[in-house]
Amino acid sequence: MTLTLHRLLSIALVAGLTAPLAAQSPQQTDQAILDELRQIRQLLERLTTPGVAPAPPVAGEHVTLSLKTGHMLGSPGAPLTIVEFTDLQCPFCRQFHATTFEKLKADYIDTKKLRYFSRDFPIVELHPLSATAARASRCAGDQGKFWDMRHAILSAQTLTRESFLQQADVLDLDTMKFSGCVADTGRFESEIGDDMRDGARVGVTGTPSFVIGKSTGDTLDGVLVLGAQPYEAFDAKLKAVLR
Repeated sequence: MTLTLHRLLSIALVAGLTAPLAAQSPQQTDQAILDELRQIRQLLERLTTPGVAPAPPVAGEHVTLSLKTGHMLGSPGAPLTIVEFTDLQCPFCRQFHATTFEKLKADYIDTKKLRYFSRDFPIVELHPLSATAARASRCAGDQGKFWDMRHAILSAQTLTRESFLQQADVLDLDTMKFSGCVADTGRFESEIGDDMRDGARVGVTGTPSFVIGKSTGDTLDGVLVLGAQPYEAFDAKLKAVLR
């Protein structure tokens, strides 16, 4: 059974994919949405069992997720956990990072209430540099600067292949080592693939998507949250989890 166009559009609305695009007519925006949905669906079909259409995501659905992979920010003993599935070239991820994430960091991560995991979900059909960006952040992580590079990528006005090397220089990385790591397309391929399969399994169809729950060891039993929602929505969900 395949997903209908109506159901795909519903998914996009929840995930934040239908936010207005600047300097586009309504017809251009509609076509851009349809193109993005078509490519996301093709991606999900590759990540799931052949012949079995992926189920539509259900916001608020309880899911379980291993925490043995992914880069963590915050205190290991924090009572709350968020796992973000992100595409580092995604405009909605950039929007979330510049607004909601920065406030979550100040109010929850820096105060040791929340541990925050980043996992990759690059949609290269839409964002050609997303896989390179994911690799660049991990290569920087090899030199202890994962979160610094991730912040730089999501804050950049323009993302290019050269910008990764420029930022590596700003972060005082070993640029020769970093450059070789980023150029190796097989580097981290398995880890990024695992992130994408885990994301698809819990219902991720667009970015950013999140799983929020209480911190209980290496397995997160939480709820699925879709889209670049405002800080107030995350604040309410985190408080509800604590209750």
